[in-house]
Amino acid sequence: MAKLTATWQIGEVEIPSRIVLAPMAGVSVQAFRRQGRRYGAGLVCSEMVSSCGLSYGNERTLGYLRIASDEHPLAVQIFGSEPERMAEAAGMVVDAGADIVDINMGCPVRKVTKTGAGASALEDHELALRVAGAVIEAVDVPVTVKMRRGLKNGSRAALDLGPRLEDLGVSALTLHPRSAQQMYTGFADHTLTAELVELVSVPVIASGDIVDRETAERVLADTGAAAVMVGRGAQGRPWALREMAGAGSADAERDEVVAELVRFMREVVREMGEERAVGFLRKFYGWYLRGIDGARELRGLLTQAPSVELAEAILLEACTEAVPLLARAEAEMALLPDSDSDRLLDLPISIYGGG
Repeated sequence: MAKLTATWQIGEVEIPSRIVLAPMAGVSVQAFRRQGRRYGAGLVCSEMVSSCGLSYGNERTLGYLRIASDEHPLAVQIFGSEPERMAEAAGMVVDAGADIVDINMGCPVRKVTKTGAGASALEDHELALRVAGAVIEAVDVPVTVKMRRGLKNGSRAALDLGPRLEDLGVSALTLHPRSAQQMYTGFADHTLTAELVELVSVPVIASGDIVDRETAERVLADTGAAAVMVGRGAQGRPWALREMAGAGSADAERDEVVAELVRFMREVVREMGEERAVGFLRKFYGWYLRGIDGARELRGLLTQAPSVELAEAILLEACTEAVPLLARAEAEMALLPDSDSDRLLDLPISIYGGG
C-alpha cells in the first residue's frame, strides 16, 4: 500500500500526496482549494464547469476559472455532451492555468444528466469516447475522467468504459462506486474500485466514504488505488486532511475552528465580493460549527447576518480566544497571489473580486 504522503504522478504532473480534494459544486471555490492545499491535499479540483457556459462567455462560469500560483497542482473539471464545445472548454481551462483537465462522467443531478452529460455518459459509451477523445486532442496536459459505477443500482458500466478510456489516452480515472440512482445514500462499494484497478494501468483514484486517515488507508489497501479523493469529509473539516497527511489531529479546539472559519470567510469575500459571499457562506457555518457547544444558536445568528462583516463580529465575540490566532492568518492572506487567469480571460474583477 502506498503511503498517503507519498508522491505520485498523473502524466507528467507530480502530485505531492495521495490525498485529492474532490470537485464539489457550490463548494470547491478558490478559497476552499487553497485551504485544502494548506492542510495536506496533494491535488485540488475545481467545481465542475459547464462547457456551454464557457463557450457562451457566461460571467459566472468564467469566474470559476480563477486560478492562482499557490493552488497547483490543480485539476479543473468540465462537463458537457458536445465534443466540440468540450474541446473548446478544455483549451480555455488550460489557458487559465489548469494542470489537468478532468471530465465529469459522474454527476447524478437530473439537470446535468438530462443533457447527456455527467453520469448519463456511462450509458452512452460511444458519446463518452467522442467527448474524451476531443478533449485529449485539444490540450497538451493530462486528461482524467471521474465516473460513478453507472446510472442504476448494480450497474458495472464504469468497469466497461474505464479500459476504453485508457486506450483512448486518458491519464487517470476516478471512481465513486455509487450509482447515480443512489445519489449519496448507502455505501460506496469499493470492491468495484479494486476491479477497475485490475483492469487498467493508469492511476485510479478511489472516491466515496473517505472521511479520515483510517478509511483512507483502508481503501488504499483494499483497492490498490493510487490515491483517495475526499469530498464531504472535508467540508468544514480541513483538519481531516491534516490527519490524513500525518500533520496533526483531525480534531480542533473551538478557537482554531473559529479562526479558520473567519479566515475562510475573508478569503471568500476577497474572491467573489461581499454580496455573493453572504449567501455562499451560509452552508459553511453549519459544517464548521457542528459539535461545538452552542452551535445551533450561533449558526442561526450567522445565517441571519446581512453581511459577512457582521457574521465575523458575531463569531469573534462568541470566541475571543480566536483573535490572536488570526494574526498569522492575516499575514499569510496578505501574501496570497491574485489570479493570472483574471487577465487571460478578461474576468470582471468587480464581480469576482481579488484582482
